[in-house]
Amino acid sequence: MSTADRERWDARFAAGDAGEPAPPAALAGREHLLPASGRALDVACGRGTVAVWLAGRGLAVDAVDVAAVALAAGRARPGGDAVRWIEADLDDGLPVAGPYDVVVSQRFRAPALYGALVDVLAPGGLLVVTVLAGGDGPYRAAPGELLAAFGHLAVVHHEETGGEAHLVARRP
Repeated sequence: MSTADRERWDARFAAGDAGEPAPPAALAGREHLLPASGRALDVACGRGTVAVWLAGRGLAVDAVDVAAVALAAGRARPGGDAVRWIEADLDDGLPVAGPYDVVVSQRFRAPALYGALVDVLAPGGLLVVTVLAGGDGPYRAAPGELLAAFGHLAVVHHEETGGEAHLVARRP
């Protein structure tokens, strides 16, 4: 990632509300699918709303993002001290090793990482992915992209609606 991109993300996260801890969009209403304990990875975690929510559910969470400002905001939020915050450029790959019982990627599209997301997922582990969908551009998934990438897993939920594509799946 370029220095300009990193600075743009830091500026974006410095402005605006950090939001309340919440489940990832694809898991809303399906929280019962989460294990009661284990390890979780939040990829491109931003200010950590999902990471802190996962930690509050009893998971040991690693949260990765390129934006130092976002990670500092995550650390500062109530419950943020229960998360391991990792600053890394995901263009260079995942900076962690599995296995993880839960892997979340919320509104971050990086097809080059799709295989790595599965690789760090433990057998029986839960993959939760939401990406922007429809339209043009590198941040928008083509119709069916998530099913094509993750259809070899046991898909629990998939939908493409409202400009987003959601997938929840288990690794066999």
